[in-house]
Amino acid sequence: MKLQLGFIEIRDIRFSEETKVEGGVLSVNADEVLAHVFQDEEVKACIKKAHFDIARPGESVRITPVKDVIEPRVKVEGPGGQFPGVIAKVDTVGSGRTHVLRGMAVVTAGPIVGFQEGIIDMSGPGAEYTGFSKLVNLVLVCEPADDIQPHEYERAVRVAGLRAAVYIGEFARDIQPDEVKEFETFGIKEGMEKFPALPRVAYVHMLQSQGLLHDTYVYGVDAKRSLTTILLPTETMDGAIISGNCVSACDKNTTYHHQNNPVVADLFEEHGKTLNYVCNIITNENVYLADKMRSSDWTAKLCRLLDLDGVIVSQEGFGNPDTDLIMNTRKIEQQGIKTAIITDEYAGQDGKSQSLADADPLADAVVTGGNANQVIVLPKMDKVIGTLDYVDKIAGGHAGSLRDDGSIEAEIQVITGATNEMGFGYLSAR
Repeated sequence: MKLQLGFIEIRDIRFSEETKVEGGVLSVNADEVLAHVFQDEEVKACIKKAHFDIARPGESVRITPVKDVIEPRVKVEGPGGQFPGVIAKVDTVGSGRTHVLRGMAVVTAGPIVGFQEGIIDMSGPGAEYTGFSKLVNLVLVCEPADDIQPHEYERAVRVAGLRAAVYIGEFARDIQPDEVKEFETFGIKEGMEKFPALPRVAYVHMLQSQGLLHDTYVYGVDAKRSLTTILLPTETMDGAIISGNCVSACDKNTTYHHQNNPVVADLFEEHGKTLNYVCNIITNENVYLADKMRSSDWTAKLCRLLDLDGVIVSQEGFGNPDTDLIMNTRKIEQQGIKTAIITDEYAGQDGKSQSLADADPLADAVVTGGNANQVIVLPKMDKVIGTLDYVDKIAGGHAGSLRDDGSIEAEIQVITGATNEMGFGYLSAR
């Protein structure tokens, strides 16, 4: 399957009477976009009101609590549309041509959905921990309707962000991209014939699926309703997977992470050179032991069936999912297939506690995205988009995290993307 991504660089966003992309600037008619967002009946029922704001790199701006981050895109050639099964019809994506508004994102924020939401600082020490501080962010701030349940509000905010991103992405349809990249994968037999001397490598992509407010969606289906299966890498790049969870902000995979998965990007960079990138194997993270065993059995079985030589395994979250991570790794290694893990650590504020909740001697090649318990002081910002009401409650915060002078003392767990387990970050160790 062959996919072209056409990247259109966005250097700034401004509010305007007309929504358009011109000269690297996205002009946005906020009322027009909001009208489109509120055409959805669930959004209308669950969100009392919403407004847009803009946050630029280097500004003294704090966005919190952050729900999701989404990159606006549009399918210009080939089957499918953006976020199939949720916004577009359920057609297989991953081929043809998609235009990308690169350098910006739609961020959903506002009163909290679940306690595991996050902070994006656009400047200061907090900005150094998240790649989203480098983007020009169009922030959709939502306020829940009265007496709404958290899971109903979460779905509405999720859909609102996706609808806003898709609407804005449409304005990239007829723009000449600044850069076009092509990505191609081959059938099993074709790949073996094309790259007979190269090791066969796949990506085992673990998806958060531990229950209410801990969900990931594949073609619109909650991942916990699916067994381990194969996805072409280009499908992942083309919006097949979206975030629907409220796990700790530091290692939560937002929709933007899925769209720009660095494991997929790096494997494609070496595809046909040092390795044969065969496929992605998506598997869920479960609560019950029997489900963990079933999913990891299927993961190892598929790896063996594909005659893989090596596998990269990434997880999302920590604690309970560490068991899924180690089960997958151990069983794949027992098939004679080499593994490398990408995870992060919860090693205590002094770094001396056990980093993962589970371990195995066969899981001996590990890349860490950093220790989420590391404490940081975030200085007061001149402007807050959203609300600070929940800083003491979000995961990584504590009673008194929000100081009287407006600064915040908390673990980097509060920062969106700080220890991302796809490697989409700045921290590691050796």
